[in-house]
Amino acid sequence: MAQKLQNKTVAVLATDGFEQVELTEPVKALRNEGATVHIVAPKGGQIQGWNHHDKGDRVNVDETLDQADPQKFDALVLPGGVINPDALRLEPKAIDFVRAFVQSDKPIAAICHGPWTLIDADGVKGKRMTSWPSLKTDLSNAGAAWEDTSVVTDHGLVTSRKPDDLPDFCRKMVEEFAEGQHPGHRHAAE
Repeated sequence: MAQKLQNKTVAVLATDGFEQVELTEPVKALRNEGATVHIVAPKGGQIQGWNHHDKGDRVNVDETLDQADPQKFDALVLPGGVINPDALRLEPKAIDFVRAFVQSDKPIAAICHGPWTLIDADGVKGKRMTSWPSLKTDLSNAGAAWEDTSVVTDHGLVTSRKPDDLPDFCRKMVEEFAEGQHPGHRHAAE
């Protein structure tokens, strides 16, 4: 059987404080379907994962934001964890990196607290989305239509609430990434 993501290159944007399983499971799903996956972070070396409230494993960074060119990637994954997206929102280069995917209609998958970064990158207005429940008001105030379901897909944007949703999240992520760019998804609500 052919791999659905052969010849696709995917960026996973994260920093210290990412929820470990929300990075490792999507990476595994992407690689199982033939994608080349690059961990992109503000700094080089390794980033620290978390298992809820406890430190998890460290993950090697493939490219820093200074090195990464969003044009060479076909899709973007934004893992959650409270610390990770909150820190990325303070990094102008991270916001610019995410915004490049939004503006070029490339598929994006964000889980748990990951959609926080999309708010700053102007990627939620008019979108149907889900997230960790504490982001409901933030996303709604930024113009998203928030839903409490395991996975929501809207014109190439895949979102999920929590680690328990990873099977649904990974399945829809692979499907949307295989479809590629979704022209006009920025204007779906207009």
